[in-house]
Amino acid sequence: MHKRFTCGLTLSCLSLLPAGYASSQGFFEDSKASLNLRNFYINQDVRNEDRGGVEEWGQAFVLDYKSGFTEGPVGFGLDLLGQYALRLDAGGDADKPISEIDRRPGSVFPLESNGKARRNFSRLGVTAKLRFSKTVAHVGTLLPKLPVVSYSDGRLLPQTFEGAQVTSNEIKDLTLIAGKLEHSTDRNSSNSDSLSIAGANSGSKAQFSNEFYYGGADYKVNKDLLLQYYYGNLRDFYKQHFLGLVHNWALPVGSLKTDLRYFDSDSDGENSSASGRAEGYVSSGYWGAGSSSQGEVDNRLWSALFTYSLDGHALSLGYQKITGNSDFPHINQGNGRVPYLITNAQMGKFTSAGENTWVAGYAYDFAKAGIPGLKASLMYYSGDDIDAAGSDRREWERDMRVDYTVQSGLFKGVGLTWRNAMWRGNDVGQRDQDENRLIVNYSIPLL
Repeated sequence: MHKRFTCGLTLSCLSLLPAGYASSQGFFEDSKASLNLRNFYINQDVRNEDRGGVEEWGQAFVLDYKSGFTEGPVGFGLDLLGQYALRLDAGGDADKPISEIDRRPGSVFPLESNGKARRNFSRLGVTAKLRFSKTVAHVGTLLPKLPVVSYSDGRLLPQTFEGAQVTSNEIKDLTLIAGKLEHSTDRNSSNSDSLSIAGANSGSKAQFSNEFYYGGADYKVNKDLLLQYYYGNLRDFYKQHFLGLVHNWALPVGSLKTDLRYFDSDSDGENSSASGRAEGYVSSGYWGAGSSSQGEVDNRLWSALFTYSLDGHALSLGYQKITGNSDFPHINQGNGRVPYLITNAQMGKFTSAGENTWVAGYAYDFAKAGIPGLKASLMYYSGDDIDAAGSDRREWERDMRVDYTVQSGLFKGVGLTWRNAMWRGNDVGQRDQDENRLIVNYSIPLL
């Protein structure tokens, strides 16, 4: 597996910029910079196994600098993302037997060679950018947030990717995006790794790819209707098509939001052949004993989520169905993932082969009750019919979340978040878990 420091490839991107590019006024005058602070605590208790849970606490500092563009028909710019995380508490020893420890480190901080959590870790992301008319190209560190690939920000530092992306808004109401990703830096790491999917990135035959190609379009038909199409291809693993529709309907009383999603995923390259799968290019899932297609990507997923809103209240109801032999394929290094699904819960993702999931939720914005800045939500996910040997399996999760942003005074702008989750089930390898996360965010504008 390829590893190196994040800034390695991205620093070479600077050679793309012409000499003296920073002399134009637009580069400096339109620059923005902020120092983002995050204090993060997580406690995860595993209930049905004699194993250490997770309890880690840290402080992050993220310097986010975005330049403007040089003047002229073609503008050049540069973005910098400096990140540093300091360990406040992360006990335990990952190298000790499960029965001998109360907590297992590694969820928030990378591990030393002795199995202990590191005292700190850092990274530097550099992104060169070019603008022509209403088209912008970025080369270097990327934070994609698209239906076919999305970065994870569920710990102290966000997951980042390395690659190139072009975004065009030349046609009114139409956004076109295309790109290629080569590496990912996980949220608890300073090193960049090649890309893979669940089932293929562990063991003696672990396999990875340095080529994820993607592209798509967002078309805003009108102010209430958005249509989407995206394509993603992780070479030697899978090809994926996505169709999406988001519609907002203003009713005589309240409003109704409709969110429809469909993914069609099939094998690619080495994963398409029995010889390639024998080398480790496989997906997780269930194919049945003796199946010749064992490990081959084969997945269709559709979902519908409806949200009714009125006077600060929001009530949601949705359903997701998966068909095919493999689990839903998406870039997954095993240390955090954010699939673009209505089942992207705090802990579980409900992406197993054959799984059918009901989703129900309620949220309230307390600004309507005279308490601006306070929001709360409750979500429930129930998945069943998970394909497995012997009989079908099931799982469920309940998530609660409370957010408050201080509105005035010395601590104005400080954001406080409490997230609580319960995850239960009898799927293969399932571990019943309870989890709490306490997060404090604050952003200081510098430019």
